[in-house]
Amino acid sequence: MIRIFILEDQEMSRKALKELIVSTGHQEEIEVDSASSFEEGRHYVESNAMYDAFFLDINLDERNPSDESGLEFARLIRSYEKYEFTPVIMVTSVVNLEMAAYRELHCYQYLLKPYVEEDVKKVVKKLLAMRNVKEEKTIVVKKDGINYRIKCNAIVYIQAVPRGVCLYLKKESMKIPYLTIVKLMEQLPQDDFIQVHRMFVVNKKYIENVDFVNRMIKMGGYDELVEVGGTYKQKLKEELRG
Repeated sequence: MIRIFILEDQEMSRKALKELIVSTGHQEEIEVDSASSFEEGRHYVESNAMYDAFFLDINLDERNPSDESGLEFARLIRSYEKYEFTPVIMVTSVVNLEMAAYRELHCYQYLLKPYVEEDVKKVVKKLLAMRNVKEEKTIVVKKDGINYRIKCNAIVYIQAVPRGVCLYLKKESMKIPYLTIVKLMEQLPQDDFIQVHRMFVVNKKYIENVDFVNRMIKMGGYDELVEVGGTYKQKLKEELRG
């Protein structure tokens, strides 16, 4: 699910933009909050809500053509560490404000008013794609002084080896020195990985079959069997049953 905030003073424009954003994805994928003024918007930003993107109308006072309250609001957003890199899409009918917003506030994109449905949906689809990438779980391990970011979905199983661990990935294996299974488990998503032996952790998604009598697991892509420790057998049964 992605959460978006709209700051737009004109009610009809605000509703139209919200409808376009929501209609781009499934109803359950996009949640939209909106405000019509700087102060109302501040209330949302200072709440416990966490937004994945902001659509900000630059001019929040149609009676004053030189108003740039939306830019000030963007500065407010950027003052929060949690929103330092959050996409900000500026909405404007005055193109000459665009470059200043890009340079100073690191804006993701801008939209011209009146809204063009295709342009709005293109931006939202990019945001959804970014969110999906962001949510892909990874771990960071160090080898030979270099940090490697490994996708958790690529890890089939893990084995403790002398002075480190070995990651068995979908296409290769990788020995990581000075890392323990205990420390690695702190990084791994608990819903996907389970320790089955004091020396083995497996990704449940890659389990092909389990021989509980001989206490062995066949993992997808590997001929070697993973041993199940006696004290871990019951927990593994419960996990697979659940």
